[in-house]
Amino acid sequence: MLYAFLIVLAVAIVLGIAYYFELKSSRKQAAEQQQLLSDYQRRVDEQQKLLEDYRALEKNFDNVGEGYEQALLAFDKMEEEKEKSRQANEALEKRCNALFVELNQLKEQTQKKAEIMNPLIQHLQSALRATGDIKLQGMLAKIVDLDDIAADLPPLGRTDNVMVTQVSDEAIRLSGIDKAQYITFESIVAPDAAVTMLSTNLGKAVRSLTHLLDNALKFTTEGSVKLMVNVDMEKMQAIYTVEDTGSGIEAADAERVFEPYVKLNQYFDGEGIGLTVARNNARRLGGELTLDAEYAGPGCRFVLVLPI
Repeated sequence: MLYAFLIVLAVAIVLGIAYYFELKSSRKQAAEQQQLLSDYQRRVDEQQKLLEDYRALEKNFDNVGEGYEQALLAFDKMEEEKEKSRQANEALEKRCNALFVELNQLKEQTQKKAEIMNPLIQHLQSALRATGDIKLQGMLAKIVDLDDIAADLPPLGRTDNVMVTQVSDEAIRLSGIDKAQYITFESIVAPDAAVTMLSTNLGKAVRSLTHLLDNALKFTTEGSVKLMVNVDMEKMQAIYTVEDTGSGIEAADAERVFEPYVKLNQYFDGEGIGLTVARNNARRLGGELTLDAEYAGPGCRFVLVLPI
């Protein structure tokens, strides 16, 4: 009986051991299968990622292709515009060259005209001055003004050595402002100005100051006009200041009044070139003409400065 029990026990132990090893083998196989499954899933994910990257790359390539086509079209258009610009520049250059030739011809003609007309005008001015006919002298001066409108005229030769007061005296005479009945005119000459010499072009200097006096006389319907003559020996300048009690000029128009053909008041006679000519002449003589925008008024104040 004992032997039979031992035999059964041995068989049970053998079967248990066999079952243990079989179970262990099964678990190992299951783990290996799980690992294989995980590796397979990982490869599937990698392939999916590669497929997505490929599709994105393919889409980008399509976009690049479209962009390249658009770039080619833009380049072709740019080349076309460049060719049009080149043709336009060539046409403009030809036109500029033609205008340059015409300008040179015009300058030569103007110079020849000046060589002929200037002595004639000077002779006529001397003759009219001798007769004392202020009206005819004024008409001749207006004709000469037409040649002094341009802003790019060459400097004037300062070949006349005169007294500072000779400019103001001549301008007063030509404007006739001292004989006006409806305003009060006053001329104030500083003592040092009365004994100072001035190197200038007398005709152009007088014309500038005459325009200022004419302007004051025109726009001052009542009240007074004052002409002050001073010198600044440190700056070597003669200073002619014209103040009036007329309609005045707004500060915003302080520069505009010097533009050619500008008339701030259409009810008064004139061509709108007097102040333009006056400033051009002053600058051609190395001086300046300004409207004092800070003048409290009433009326306005013009300041003409000429180098001594």
